[in-house]
Amino acid sequence: MLTDEYRYKIFKLVEAHPEISQRELARELGISLGKANYCMKALIEKGLLKAGNFRNSKNKMAYVYKLTPKGIEEKTNVTMRFLKQKMTEYESLKSEIEFLRQEAQQSTQKSQQR
Repeated sequence: MLTDEYRYKIFKLVEAHPEISQRELARELGISLGKANYCMKALIEKGLLKAGNFRNSKNKMAYVYKLTPKGIEEKTNVTMRFLKQKMTEYESLKSEIEFLRQEAQQSTQKSQQR
């Protein structure tokens, strides 16, 4: 399944580097080439990305990727969902860190009282 995190990162990379190869994309995302291929095909099939050949490319297998209008809209939605998820994770970590900080402080105080 193509998660919001991968969608967000793919959209961001393609927008910044339309000529990115699937091999480079896989390296940037830390995934296999096969998974990168699967992700790109899924986004193209859903009409979120468009792939076209480089006109003057010596490597005729080279593509340039572009977000479609539907893809731009989806990027906005994915960005908002991903941001909300990360903010929730951040708040949870912040609470956990504060709890651990208090626990450590109490332990230090108890050990100093002995």
